Amino acid sequence: MKMKVQGEKVYIKLVEEEDVDALLKFEIKNRDFFQPFFRRQEDFDYTLQGQLEIVKKAIENVQADQGYFFLIYLQESNELIGKVMLNRIMRLHLQSCWIGYTLDQDYNGRGYMSEAVKLAVDYAFQELNLHRVEAAVLPHNVGSISVLLKNGFHKEGIARKNLKINGNWEDHQILAIIHES
Repeated sequence: MKMKVQGEKVYIKLVEEEDVDALLKFEIKNRDFFQPFFRRQEDFDYTLQGQLEIVKKAIENVQADQGYFFLIYLQESNELIGKVMLNRIMRLHLQSCWIGYTLDQDYNGRGYMSEAVKLAVDYAFQELNLHRVEAAVLPHNVGSISVLLKNGFHKEGIARKNLKINGNWEDHQILAIIHES
C-alpha cells in the first residue's frame, strides 16, 4: 500500500519492506541518542532481520487499522530523517490513537518534526476519521513537548510511573488534540 503525504519541507510515507535498509541505518546511527527516551531495545532490533520483522508488523497493523508507521523524508533530498507513528487505534466510541515519533539527531530544531506531526495528525483526522490523538512524553523532553504544543496539543496531566525506560518507571506528560468537527 503506497501512501505519501506531502508537506513543505518534508513528506511522510507508510513504511514498506523496501525501506528496511534505510531504516536500519537510521536506527543504528541514532541508537545512543534515542536510548534515554525509550524502552531498552534488543540487539536484534538493530539487525536487518529485526527491522524486517518490525516493518512486516507495521504493514499488518495498517491492514488491520491498528496502527500507521510513517517514515519522514526531506522533500529536497529524499533523505530518511525520522519516523512518526499513529499507534493503538481505538474505534467504536473512542475513535482515538497515540502518536509517537523520532527524528535523526542531526535534524533537531529545524521544524521538520513539527511539520511531520502536523501531517500525521491531519491524516489521523481527515483520512482515518479519528476524534482524538494523544501523546505521552517524558516531562524533561521539552523539544518534543514543544512540537506537540505547536501542533495544537494541550497538556492534560502527568501519568505517574507510566513506562519503564532503562530499568526505571518514568512519569510522562500526557498531551492530546481533539478534532473539532
